[in-house]
Amino acid sequence: MDGTVQEGVNLMFLGMGTVFTFLALLVVVIGWMSKLAQSIEARQPQAPAPAPKPAPVATPTHSGGDHIAAISAAVARYRHTLRR
Repeated sequence: MDGTVQEGVNLMFLGMGTVFTFLALLVVVIGWMSKLAQSIEARQPQAPAPAPKPAPVATPTHSGGDHIAAISAAVARYRHTLRR
């Protein structure tokens, strides 16, 4: 049984070493890709940002009295149906 445990420990360290190596390699490759993307971005000419346009001032076309009256009527009808 002692040999089986030793083989299990060896296999565990081999697997953990493989995963660690892969993750370390992944970190290095992603770092290189980041630097490459930054250098490509720096080479491209920057277009000037367009000036923001002022937002038009919104003026209501009506006072909204019709909407208020309709909502008030709907609320009154709803309350009337609840009393029954």
